[in-house]
Amino acid sequence: MQTREIGNDTVGRVQVGAIGLGLMTFDQSGTQPREQLLDTMRAALDAGVTLFDTADAYGPGDELGADAQGANERLVADLLDELGVRDQVLLATKGGHVRAGGGAWALDSSAGHLRSAVDASLERLGVEQIALWQHHRPDPEVPYEDVMGTLKEIAESGKVARVGLSNADPAQIRLAHSVLGDALVSVQNQFSPAFRSSQPEIDVCEELRLAFLPWSPLGGLSDAKELAEKHPAFARVAQDRGVSAQQVALAWELAQSPVVIPIPGAKRPQSITDSAAAADIDLTPDELAALDAS
Repeated sequence: MQTREIGNDTVGRVQVGAIGLGLMTFDQSGTQPREQLLDTMRAALDAGVTLFDTADAYGPGDELGADAQGANERLVADLLDELGVRDQVLLATKGGHVRAGGGAWALDSSAGHLRSAVDASLERLGVEQIALWQHHRPDPEVPYEDVMGTLKEIAESGKVARVGLSNADPAQIRLAHSVLGDALVSVQNQFSPAFRSSQPEIDVCEELRLAFLPWSPLGGLSDAKELAEKHPAFARVAQDRGVSAQQVALAWELAQSPVVIPIPGAKRPQSITDSAAAADIDLTPDELAALDAS
């Protein structure tokens, strides 16, 4: 697989596969036996996928409430250790979201919480330093500049190698960059054929040389009827090329900018293998124009 870069000379440059793997949906419920998840990770690595993304708020089932906090991190770390592939991946996580009762998700970007969140993630992941730690979502109760000051303190502590943002707008990205400097290496926002309003963030990331990690990059393509009605250009290009519409979507996203690294979710080997193949699709100018206009 072609690779793309996360980082800089100050914090270290890391080459990762141009397609990453979002781990939010990983759990060990009845529909996801452990061997299936191990096979999915194996398939990802075999296909050249080396950026794995989780968060401290990810965990199975809303009914677990606060007990779900950290569950995904523990599971992912355990699976990586069982496979013995820790040194083959850049494992990213996030902090700033908390799980509450009744299936609710809440925000906490207080300095005390973010400091403790980093420490908890270090313990759950079983690492001495987090390769990429991302602020999960702006908290309206805490000024963004104050949050960035806390992230700078965390970066300077050495507990995290690189800092990222998630769900940030262009002004917030620029503010973060002014505070964090080279410690800031990435932005993770929603972007897909069905959700294109993050194009300004991609432009800012390209200007500042930050990686842009689209989450939910396949949104709107799973339902055949919706694909045909709302995204006919993607369906048409997929049919002409004999590939999946999901592959066309990821190839289109990669073509937006060299800083883009989509992180589709997958919980089956076939899904991540299909997604990874998108990195080999070189869309023509006419195809890109049609997809951009759709």
